[in-house]
Amino acid sequence: MLHQQIKSEIPVSMKAHDQLRLDTLRGLTTAFTNELVATKRKPDEELPDEDAIAVIRREVKKRKEAAEAFDKGGRSESAEKERMEQRILESYLPALMSKDDIRKIVEAKKAEMGVDPSTSSGQANKGKFMGAVMKELKGKADGMLVKEVIDSAF
Repeated sequence: MLHQQIKSEIPVSMKAHDQLRLDTLRGLTTAFTNELVATKRKPDEELPDEDAIAVIRREVKKRKEAAEAFDKGGRSESAEKERMEQRILESYLPALMSKDDIRKIVEAKKAEMGVDPSTSSGQANKGKFMGAVMKELKGKADGMLVKEVIDSAF
């Protein structure tokens, strides 16, 4: 389980005197506990991998947004720290699909749903189509990349 793996890496980071990794992993375990409490579970339970991945993705997004904000504010050192934390967190996420893999799924879904982008009804159903594809690829592909592939298909 991902939750257990991350907890077990905290002492390893302590022994290695890797303060950034230690702080990042401690923050992540706190986010796991908060998720457990928010979903009305006991704080000492373990988060299932699917939920843990969702929490990690949220934390990665926070780091990305913070880094961008620090860059805009001219605080490059803080932005770099956020990016380093982001890379640590991303190492626990499964690899995302490539653009070509997404394109194959989009084409298959178009055939399955009978969507023809060249017709006006195809354009009108683009939102419904995008929702179906996003649901199928949730957690497996970057949403912006999926949107880009769908936009190029329509």
